[in-house]
Amino acid sequence: MVGHKYMTRAQTSTPTMSLEVLMISSAIDAKEGLYAVVAVIHGAFLHVDMDTDVHMLLEGTIAELIVNLKTRLSRKYIWRNKSGKPMLYVKLRKTLLGTLQAALIFCRLLSDTLI
Repeated sequence: MVGHKYMTRAQTSTPTMSLEVLMISSAIDAKEGLYAVVAVIHGAFLHVDMDTDVHMLLEGTIAELIVNLKTRLSRKYIWRNKSGKPMLYVKLRKTLLGTLQAALIFCRLLSDTLI
């Protein structure tokens, strides 16, 4: 995994297991007659605020849609690249599913809540 120079490996690794570990653990559980429970927390990442500054580049249609939502605020920030594609940088307030920060922050929140 490629991390940032200013972050340790522990700070850049997600709290997930590999597929192989999941399959082996499932096989052991089945052999021992154990049950596994899966819980889905709908919208979980929408409840977690970012604890660091995370900026994201929106390109093309999504950049234009954001500008249409907040015209007076966003219009001055949109620009076009060399090929004419609209570009817009945004700063995230809430975690975004699929980002490393989201996984780490949510894992910390869930752990603190359960403890």
